[in-house]
Amino acid sequence: MSDNKKLLALLQRPLEPTFYPKDNGKTVVDLPENFLTERYRPIGASLQSRFGNDADTRIPVRNVSPPAISFAEAVPRRGGFSLFNPKHRQIAGDLINLFMNQPDVETLMSVAAYSRDRLNPILFQYALSVAIQHRPDTKDLNIPSFLELFPDSFVDPSVFPKLREEGAIVQAENRMTIDIPMNYTASDREDEQRLAYFREDIGVNLHHWHWHLVYPGEGPDRVVNKDRRGELFYYMHQQLIARYNVERFCNRLARVRPLTNLREPLPEGYFPKIIRSLNNRAFPPRPQNTVLRDINRVDDSVSFTVSDLERSESRIAESIDGGYVVGPGGNRIPLDERTGIDVLGNIMEPSALSVNSQFYGNYHGNLHNIIAYSHDPDNRFLEGYGVVGEFQTAMRDPSFYRLHAQVDNMFHRYKRTLQPYNANQLNYNGIQIQSLGVQLNRANAPANVLLTYWQRSQVDLATGLDFGPEGNVFASFTHLQHAPFTFRLTVNNTSGATRRGTCRIFIGPKVDERNTGLTMDEQRLLMIELDKFTVNLNPGTNNIVRRSEQSSVTIPYERTFRQVALSNINEPSTEQFRFCNCGWPHHLLIPKGTPEGMQFDLFAMISNYADDTVNQEFDENVNCNDSHSFCGLRDQLYPDRRPMGYPFDRRMPTAVRSLTDFTRGNTNMATSQVQIRFTNTVIART
Repeated sequence: MSDNKKLLALLQRPLEPTFYPKDNGKTVVDLPENFLTERYRPIGASLQSRFGNDADTRIPVRNVSPPAISFAEAVPRRGGFSLFNPKHRQIAGDLINLFMNQPDVETLMSVAAYSRDRLNPILFQYALSVAIQHRPDTKDLNIPSFLELFPDSFVDPSVFPKLREEGAIVQAENRMTIDIPMNYTASDREDEQRLAYFREDIGVNLHHWHWHLVYPGEGPDRVVNKDRRGELFYYMHQQLIARYNVERFCNRLARVRPLTNLREPLPEGYFPKIIRSLNNRAFPPRPQNTVLRDINRVDDSVSFTVSDLERSESRIAESIDGGYVVGPGGNRIPLDERTGIDVLGNIMEPSALSVNSQFYGNYHGNLHNIIAYSHDPDNRFLEGYGVVGEFQTAMRDPSFYRLHAQVDNMFHRYKRTLQPYNANQLNYNGIQIQSLGVQLNRANAPANVLLTYWQRSQVDLATGLDFGPEGNVFASFTHLQHAPFTFRLTVNNTSGATRRGTCRIFIGPKVDERNTGLTMDEQRLLMIELDKFTVNLNPGTNNIVRRSEQSSVTIPYERTFRQVALSNINEPSTEQFRFCNCGWPHHLLIPKGTPEGMQFDLFAMISNYADDTVNQEFDENVNCNDSHSFCGLRDQLYPDRRPMGYPFDRRMPTAVRSLTDFTRGNTNMATSQVQIRFTNTVIART
């Protein structure tokens, strides 16, 4: 086993001691005796002889001077770790720095092995995963999915006793799959439960976690300061809100209401029914009509008032309206049309790249915190934060979408200060899209009709069952899925020369939940990016065929739910995984639609590659570049010079009142009407 792959032994069964056998007893990490914690040091000799006699692989850990990790021990080992907590975020950044600065992989292995049993497991896994993904000598390692490490963040806890029983009694080859029930958090008396399939989808929540793993907010500059990081924060979340609102229309619910008034009770309640395995405590619920109050959590280092949060928002709004932000010395930094959205994204989140966090505060982070602690704002009842307080669980709660709709509105406030795109920015002379359509990949399928249905899939949860059974234990879950389809475009190039372009495909609803037509300004904010790819156009007619699974937004099912076993990691690395798990889950590429068929506008545009290119070549089929729309490219610039969301990110000229008006003057654009039909049947994944 190569040196860097030994690190993966530390990324398994996070609550088991490091010396405890890994990989079904096949792998043992041999620790120096002084690396053992106080609990185990007195019995170190017997532990070494007791565990691992049958191991196929032993990983010796070199003895080094114990690293200075007392700063990280401030996060309780068995408590919550939240990246919305500024103190925790800073500690995570310092721990990433410690791991990044180790001179070689062997020393990193030693420092990490010493730290693992002393630190909060989620903090440790997060910091080590970020470091592994960003160090030149480890960045090709395939890190485990967060679902493997902490399935309790994603799965109804009632299945875990059943999984343990099955694993303890039944031989691996005879074990049954345990079913995770759908809609276990509320009954259909709660309207918001119609969206549970989206909010509580395992892939959606893994996406949110992994995006923040690729784009951490604190740490060394080389880790945090990625190309257009602030803009990506805006765009990824803007698309989340657009997708969520469209799903609401599919379920006859109105658009989510932004959290414009922090002094009104929060009508949406949420009872998550998730247990945190670190301490066997449940994530606290939030009743309906909870009043948001000042947060004074001294022990958690989270203290701010409702007025503080309102002040942050008004300062950001004033800066947007004024066209500049204020630097630490009072200097003005213009919010220009090229970098303004990026500057704003880093202020709003905020990340270490915020130009003035002292002045603008922790706006987005404290919107999460004021809801996450709303049930116990002064720690009177010693309750931890709710699900909105952690990246991997936040999207489960309806309030997540309300707070992000408000954040989204702040970004749109800035976008409305920009002039609409002019003809030169939209046109591509000599390029005409003559036809646009989509069709299912099956014989005799009707044109422009897409299908969705429920699919039952299996996932192996054994890796996250600490002190649990050896071998696989499978759970099944039900999620939305769509039938595979193909885009087809006919493009005429009348320029007389070969041209290159970027094909951009979006889908947007035509009507709202009441079947009322949407205005152009409403529709453009609900346009969902489906794909973006480069095309070479020969003179004359070009037929472009693009399969749905090639989408630049999504990652395939297998990468969302794959398993990493140490026994398999001697195989040569065929992919580079830093960005591999970052991407929207493919099973949710398109909206659910309705049983009778919901009407959508499909939109395609081919823009001039000369205006799109950042002068770097990349192959979307190599090195996990396939989901670059949300996740960017590894160690490269974002592969599109245009603003993210172009051409729908800016307001339209007053004369443009519909999508037809928009495309009429631009031959390089086309629309067609598409129907999405939902079938309420469950099909097992084969």
